[in-house]
Amino acid sequence: MTVTPYSPEGSKREQVEQMFDNISPKYDLLNRLFSLGIDQGWRRKVVRMLGREPVDHLLDVATGTADLAILGATKAKRVTGVDISEGMLGHGRTKVAKRGLEQRIVLQRADSESLPFADNTFDAVTVAFGVRNFEHLEQGMREMQRVLKPNGRLFVLEFSKPMKAPMKQLFRFYFHRVMPAVGRTVSKDSAAYTYLPKSVDAFPEGQAFLDILAKAGLREGKAEPLTGGIATLYTGRK
Repeated sequence: MTVTPYSPEGSKREQVEQMFDNISPKYDLLNRLFSLGIDQGWRRKVVRMLGREPVDHLLDVATGTADLAILGATKAKRVTGVDISEGMLGHGRTKVAKRGLEQRIVLQRADSESLPFADNTFDAVTVAFGVRNFEHLEQGMREMQRVLKPNGRLFVLEFSKPMKAPMKQLFRFYFHRVMPAVGRTVSKDSAAYTYLPKSVDAFPEGQAFLDILAKAGLREGKAEPLTGGIATLYTGRK
């Protein structure tokens, strides 16, 4: 049985882990369907910015099925991807193996709020559409700051809510009506694509998230809206 996120049963972490395990077989299909492939363009933008400075070791947090980790390997010598969902990681490892990248990309199960790495380990940290799922957002950001090397860079790609008409109204209708209905039909999970719009609504976006980055010890925080504000790319530096 699927547990609806934010129900009294279990922690948010447990609910998110179960949800993504459930939808992992259809996750990539639904991502491409819902975004018309735009999500990959957003990830490529992250990687272009990543490549502006040398990267020996990249950490991709909430790596899911490893889309960003695989793209990151075009700029970084080594990539470590972490996620709490073993189902998602299994699909990610299959994609990594098909591309012959097993020697450069390692995927492992780990909690983003308690990363199993020493301080000052990574040159850069990326996370795409994952931070809104953290049970304790500030703790997750502190962990990313901790494992970054001095002067290391953070890239956070996350959904946001367009503020201007007509994109604001179109986005809300699509996100709250169309996406949950299609997601339930394709994934057979009654909770996952109802949870998605709720998690976006609850996320402290824009300046509120930049304030969290600063509180976690990251400087040079910037927020760049993408595609009319459907997503935002946040950057910071240790």
